[in-house]
Amino acid sequence: MSPVLAKALESRPCGGLATRVGGAAVVLRASGALWVEEARALVVADLHLEKGSAYAVRGQLLPPYDTRETLRRLEAEVAVTAPRLLVFLGDTFHDRRSEGRLAPDDADRLRALAAGRTLVWVVGNHDADGPQALPGEVAAEFDLHGLKLRHEPRPGAQPGELAGHLHPCAKVAAAGGVVRRRCFVTDGERAVLPAFGAYAGGLNIRDPAFSGMFVRTPIAAALGAGRVHPVGWKSLRAD
Repeated sequence: MSPVLAKALESRPCGGLATRVGGAAVVLRASGALWVEEARALVVADLHLEKGSAYAVRGQLLPPYDTRETLRRLEAEVAVTAPRLLVFLGDTFHDRRSEGRLAPDDADRLRALAAGRTLVWVVGNHDADGPQALPGEVAAEFDLHGLKLRHEPRPGAQPGELAGHLHPCAKVAAAGGVVRRRCFVTDGERAVLPAFGAYAGGLNIRDPAFSGMFVRTPIAAALGAGRVHPVGWKSLRAD
């Protein structure tokens, strides 16, 4: 693990890891959400709401509970952190018709999240139009205390970038076998968030899609049961 990054990591009682990205103090939470302390902002990526119903439309039947479970976890994070700002980093909906397939009570739960705070819907490749009937502001990108929040990471050095899109996962060889977990990946300059959605898949951070993104060797912050585990690059395995 990079000595610079290791020194910057601090375990929190919540199970998360406190660190800095682009100079901003953040907490990488065990849920996969990222907390920006100075702004009291909670950031989540790639919820892919109504992915189950999108598959059902095409004849592939999955248990239709992904939206309900994803919102349950998000509500729990909001209850604990009490953010002033809730930012969705794109692909909040699995496709452009997903909002229309929301059950009425799930739509109400999303509206309730706006009570006492601002919602920002950064658009992604799956939901480029943003929500049509939900509160909040829609943006292609969002600036927050020196951080640049966008859906898809840009190539090359991007100091202060928080992005999603790639659904990062870490694969680690352990004593009991191989473990694969969703993860944050950061070099202290930028960070890619794990997918928050119940049905969202993951891409190994050893994949070439991550090549060239980091100015120094990054770490994975793997999501465990109520705790985030820092993993050095040399401990990671390709698929």
